[in-house]
Amino acid sequence: MSTGSNKGTFVTFEGGDGAGKSTQIRFLARLLEERGREVVRLREPGGTAVGEALRAVVLDPAHKVMSDRAELLIYEAARAQIVDEVIRPALQRGAVVLCDRFYDSTVAYQGCGRGIDAAFIDAANRFACDGVAPDVTVLLLASGAAVRSRMDRRAGADRLELAGDAFHRRVAEGFDQIALAEPERVKTVESRVHRADTFRAVLKAVSDVLPEAAEALADGTDLDGLVTDEMAAKRAERLAAERAARKAAAPAQGEAQRG
Repeated sequence: MSTGSNKGTFVTFEGGDGAGKSTQIRFLARLLEERGREVVRLREPGGTAVGEALRAVVLDPAHKVMSDRAELLIYEAARAQIVDEVIRPALQRGAVVLCDRFYDSTVAYQGCGRGIDAAFIDAANRFACDGVAPDVTVLLLASGAAVRSRMDRRAGADRLELAGDAFHRRVAEGFDQIALAEPERVKTVESRVHRADTFRAVLKAVSDVLPEAAEALADGTDLDGLVTDEMAAKRAERLAAERAARKAAAPAQGEAQRG
């Protein structure tokens, strides 16, 4: 659990790349905020200035020579920072923290995927988390076709996404092992054809620790409408980011042409 002194709730989302974690976090955050909860949305590595800088290093495809041990320690450093700077203070003031990845990803990716000693990873996770642990973890599973479709829409693959099929099969096996070992905490949710159906399954998975989720399933909340609205907002954000990127690139291109 997230420690006895905490008033808030810590929910993590796990799964392979392209499983739809960030999208489901959007849906849950909006529902909770509409019901009066403070929600803190995070991603790992990241969520702090230090964490985002470390993320840029560890995921950069240019860093092909990075050792597996260095990779592990970068993830743990980013995690220690986000726990101290963001997660623990948010929980202590009663917020709901929704995090895209946490220590289970290290077990799956660096443990099962890279083959680093499980006992060392457990010790490193404990040191970085300093007593903070998820109240519930949603493990999202998606079909290969769905994952490929989502990945195709992304601008570019990062260093771990480029690690190869065998690596990602080991990672998937690692997540399966985690779910089998901790069924009370880790709730497996299969991605459905319709995102709203997946969202309903997510709400059921977290309902024991978030009463708002159970209420939404029982009181006729328009979950389909919420999902539609959030997907429209997500598309608008992506288009705005693309326009901003093109605008920022235009002066540089002009300078190059004049030069």
